Amino acid sequence: MATIIPEKLRRPIKRFTAKRALDLAASGVGLVVGAPLFAACAIAIKVDDPGPVFFRQQRVGLGGRTFRIHKFRSMKVDNAGALVTSAHDSRITRVGALLRTSKLDELPQLIDVFVGDMSLVGPRPEVPKYVAMWGDEAAAEILSVRPGITDPASIVYRNEQEELAEADDPEAHYVEVILPRKVALYREYVRNNSVAGDIALIWQTLVAVVRS
Repeated sequence: MATIIPEKLRRPIKRFTAKRALDLAASGVGLVVGAPLFAACAIAIKVDDPGPVFFRQQRVGLGGRTFRIHKFRSMKVDNAGALVTSAHDSRITRVGALLRTSKLDELPQLIDVFVGDMSLVGPRPEVPKYVAMWGDEAAAEILSVRPGITDPASIVYRNEQEELAEADDPEAHYVEVILPRKVALYREYVRNNSVAGDIALIWQTLVAVVRS
């Protein structure tokens, strides 16, 4: 698999046995219990816009290794354009808008958690283009843990699409303003994470989604 950070800057992969056990148990239960919801989302996507149910994209994960993330497809099949997506983007389908607002588009990442590419909680996985902008030291630190479905940055930037929609150049705003803040939050998480803290973040994420 492709790597992003120089070998000399890589940190030893940390082994979080309790964290991995939580990931396996929660993702396994979530995939089974959530099967009817998966099916409903899949049907809605296919009826609304012909094409694949899942959106898969290369992201950078643990140790700089790349993997293909799973999401429910929320954009038209022919969706060439910027990597970042703002609210009211013309590429977003009708069902896709609902999936994004409810965060249900992220649900298939339970698959990535179960197979070990991701964790329930960890720095959000970025595309190689943006990881290259982190800097070697930041990348080495952030990529020393598995990326996650949620993290502090996900809560802080719960309404990121709306902020991008207000920018004259959404991608430039993401790179110059949002990305550096996210990197700082990612690094803070890596330095202070714990299983108890992860459980608290999962709860905070659920509350944020329900309130939105």
